[in-house]
Amino acid sequence: MKKIGICSDHAGFEYKLKLINYLSDKGFEVCDFGTDSLESCDYPDYAHPMAEAIEKGELEKGIALCGTGNGMAITLNHHQGIRAGLAWETEIAALVKEHNNANVLVIPARFVKYKKAQELVDTWLEKEFAGGRHQRRIDKIPVK
Repeated sequence: MKKIGICSDHAGFEYKLKLINYLSDKGFEVCDFGTDSLESCDYPDYAHPMAEAIEKGELEKGIALCGTGNGMAITLNHHQGIRAGLAWETEIAALVKEHNNANVLVIPARFVKYKKAQELVDTWLEKEFAGGRHQRRIDKIPVK
């Protein structure tokens, strides 16, 4: 079974619940890193544990949701083993996988409808990393 992580803050909570069911129906084992309610919360509390699980190899990839997506993306990308790509259009979701080999898709829940969020997830999951010149660029990302 394929494993995938998911996390959100309060702004992404409702989409997160729907996406858990959607991904489960697609055959994924979904690891939910929270939040567990609509109550205001701090996105780093959920982003860091999911990032750490990916870095440890417990998961291959994850999905993160917050209001704009920026908070999650900034937090996740502080982890050396994470390449979190923010997408609000399917073309961007495709390119964050094909060009950046993003292992986390970040969705701005307040700026896309749920149907679009599903399309973003499907596109990102279906695309493959193009490699080549893009690998050379990825190799230059880590701060040493």
